[in-house]
Amino acid sequence: MKIGLIVNPMAGIGGSAALKGSDGKEIQKLAIERGAKPKANERAKEVFEILKSENSIPEIVAAPGVMGSDMLNSLGIKHKVVGNIKDETSGEDTTDIAREILKENVDLIVFAGGDGTARNIYDAVKDSLPVVGIPAGTKMHSAVFANTPKSAAFLINRMMNGEKVDKILEEVMDIDEEAFRNEILNVKLYGYMYVPFVANLMQALKSPSTAGGQADIDTICHCTVDNMEENVLYFIGTGSTLKPIANICGYEGSLLGVDAVLNKKLVGKDLSEKEILGLIDKYGKSKIIVTVIGGQGYIFGRGNQQFSPEVIKKVGKENIIVLATRKKLNSIQGPLRVDTGDEDVNNMLRGYVKVLVDYDFYSMKKVE
Repeated sequence: MKIGLIVNPMAGIGGSAALKGSDGKEIQKLAIERGAKPKANERAKEVFEILKSENSIPEIVAAPGVMGSDMLNSLGIKHKVVGNIKDETSGEDTTDIAREILKENVDLIVFAGGDGTARNIYDAVKDSLPVVGIPAGTKMHSAVFANTPKSAAFLINRMMNGEKVDKILEEVMDIDEEAFRNEILNVKLYGYMYVPFVANLMQALKSPSTAGGQADIDTICHCTVDNMEENVLYFIGTGSTLKPIANICGYEGSLLGVDAVLNKKLVGKDLSEKEILGLIDKYGKSKIIVTVIGGQGYIFGRGNQQFSPEVIKKVGKENIIVLATRKKLNSIQGPLRVDTGDEDVNNMLRGYVKVLVDYDFYSMKKVE
C-alpha cells in the first residue's frame, strides 16, 4: 500500500486563541502572539507512532519539511519527498503538493489539517482517490476526517492488513472565517471526496444545531441558569444552543466564542485558552457548560479548543455540564466523543456523562 502525506503545519493554531480559524498569515501571527502553538505535526505524529508500533508502515510519499517529511524523519520512517514549499507555507503549497503526490500513483492521501486544508486537497484531488483527514483544525465541519488521530491510524492499519474497506463520497464544507469571526456562520458545500469508511472511525458531517426547536433549547438553558451556584465561575461554550443563557442572564454574549459568567454577570467575553486559565486562577471554583455538536457528537475538540487539556484538568470532569435537546441527542449515531489532543484527558472524560435534555431531566450518554 502506498500513501501520500501532507501536513498543514499551522492548522488549528487559531482555535485555542479564540480566533475561530487559522487561515491567513495575519491570523496565524496573532495566534502566536496570544500564546498558541502549532499542533498539526503532533497530531500527525501520533498516527505514525501507532503505525510504527504495529509494524504497519506503508510506502509513503510526503510533502517536504514541516509539511510532513520532518515529522517522519523524527520517527525514523523511510519515505520519498516530492515537490517544493515556501518558507512560509500556504494553501497553495498544499494543493501543489497534492498534485505532485497524485503523480506517484498512491492509493490514499492522508492529510493533517482542518476544513481549509480539506478544501485545498480537494482542489487537486477532486474524487480521483480516497483521502483521510487527521483532525488538526479548529472547526472541521467536513465529513472527510477520522474521529481522532488514533482512529486514523486504526483505519490505515486495517487497509494495510488487506481488510476490505468501502469507499464513499463525503462532503467537503467551506466556511467563511471572516464572517465567522463576526459571529455569522456561513457554511456551504465545496465538493465531495472519497473516504475509506469504517463505522466509528470516520466523523460525520456537522449538522445544524437547532435540532429540537427553540422552545426545547430555551428550556434547558433556563434550567441551567436557575441552577447556577453563587460565586462559582461558569464558562459558557460555543454554539447557538447555549446562546439563550446570555439572554436569560441579561448580558450580550458571543455566539461562537467562550464567555465567563459569575453570579449571572458577564466577566469575560470571547475568551482564549490563556484568558480562561487566568480567570480560573483569579476566581477559583469553575464549571464548563458545553453542548453536543449536531451530527458528530463531540463535546470537546471541535470548535472549542479554548477548552484545552489544561483548562479541562483544572476545572475537573465533575464540573462539566452538558446540554442538548432530546432531538439532537437522538440524531447522533453512536456515543458522544472527545478529541482534546491529550489522551490522558480524553481517558478522564470517557465513560458516561449526564446530558441535560429537559428541565431537571437528564439522559446518560456514553463518551468515547
